[in-house]
Amino acid sequence: MSRGLDGDDRTEIEADAAGPKSPPPQSRTVLITGASGGIGKATALGLASSGAHVAIVGRDRQRTEAAARDIRAGGGAKVDAFIADLSAQAEVRRLAAEVLQRLPRIDVLINNVGGFWQTRHVTADGLERTFAVNHLAPFLLTNLLLDRLRSSAPARVVTVSSNAHRTGRIDFDDLQGERVYSGSRAYDQSKLANVLFAFELARRLQGTRVTSNALHPGVVRTSFGAKDPAAVQRFIVPLLTSFMKSPAQGASTSMHLATAPELEQVTGGFFANRKRVRSSKRSEDRADAERLWRVSAVLVGLERRARDGGRR
Repeated sequence: MSRGLDGDDRTEIEADAAGPKSPPPQSRTVLITGASGGIGKATALGLASSGAHVAIVGRDRQRTEAAARDIRAGGGAKVDAFIADLSAQAEVRRLAAEVLQRLPRIDVLINNVGGFWQTRHVTADGLERTFAVNHLAPFLLTNLLLDRLRSSAPARVVTVSSNAHRTGRIDFDDLQGERVYSGSRAYDQSKLANVLFAFELARRLQGTRVTSNALHPGVVRTSFGAKDPAAVQRFIVPLLTSFMKSPAQGASTSMHLATAPELEQVTGGFFANRKRVRSSKRSEDRADAERLWRVSAVLVGLERRARDGGRR
């Protein structure tokens, strides 16, 4: 697995031998989840303005279709809109089937969907909502689209995490927060799960020319967590909005990972401000990454039973 290409001086012949290059931006198809607003919409706007075919996913039909119109008005020549509530696994599976039917290739999958809930919510599948939306949804969707990504190679999977992963811990004995629940703890755990997933995916895709990287977008001015905010969001965040990034600035690293030619073979990395940075020590724990993968596969129905943990 490549851990970076800084200083890479391969000859042109060697580069040709490695296989075809990524298509130019104007012929790339990029699928972005959580793109009806905020960072996801800004990412779609930026990529569409460079000529990419963008396919956006949103939960609310009106908001998603309005976002698609805005992207077209902003210069997007080709925009598709998909509607799915990714908290429900049946919806994730329906979305994947529709995507495979409508998109003959996927050059980049950007797992951008995410949320924060201060109080514990349970999904239609009986799972804690933060873990289900932030981790299990991208885990399942990516796995369902892997064959299409492989056939489109060179392709990229970009997972939007957060620096919150640095304080996260995977509690395999209480993944669903049934014993003790904290909104911030659940969120931090889900963001660590994002990085562990991205790194484990990179290892599993070694040799396929499909890369997998994770990123921190920065602290961005969006309506994130507004439906069930924590006290800090209600009282402190409004005072800090002038110091936060705009959605367009927050989208910069996602766009960089999706398009930068020098990152074509870079995989298993964590990025912030368009640069590769060191992620937390916990995110580099291979045993936890493998265990999380096994448990997640059971929770989303990709495997019938796990060797350990993960009970609903």
